[in-house]
Amino acid sequence: MEPALLGLVIDSSVLIAAERVQRTAAQAMESVQKIIGELPVALSALTVAEVAHGIHRANTPEIRERRRLFLDEQKANVPIYPVTEATTEIIARVGAELAAKGVILPLGDLIIGACALELGYAIGTSNTRDCNRIPGLNIVQL
Repeated sequence: MEPALLGLVIDSSVLIAAERVQRTAAQAMESVQKIIGELPVALSALTVAEVAHGIHRANTPEIRERRRLFLDEQKANVPIYPVTEATTEIIARVGAELAAKGVILPLGDLIIGACALELGYAIGTSNTRDCNRIPGLNIVQL
C-alpha cells in the first residue's frame, strides 16, 4: 500500500517542460493538481534556481521575458522552501550512502529530493531515473 501523500515538491523538470510548451504557471499547476488533487505543493529553492538558469540562457528577449513571467508567477503562488541546516544533513547522509554504493546523483536532484524528504512530501517529477535512486523518496511521475 502506498503511503498517504502529505504534499508534493515540484521538480524543475516539470516546470521546464511546461514552460517549453508555453503553458502558463497556472496551467502547469492545474495539470499537477489534476493528478494529485488538493494536496499542498511547494518548490525547493533549487528548483527556482534551475528554472531561473533557463531565463539567463534564453537566446531571444521574447523567450527570456516569457520564462521570467512564468517563474515570477510560480514564485508568487507556490511556497518556496529554502535549503536549511536539516536539508544539508539529509543531502550529506543520502549522498554519502549512495556514493558508498557507487551511485552518484546530480547534486541538484539530490538537493530537491532532500527538500521533499525534509518536508515529508513526495517529489513530482518527470526525472524518475535519478529520483528513484534516493532512498525513502516517494515519487509521483508528472
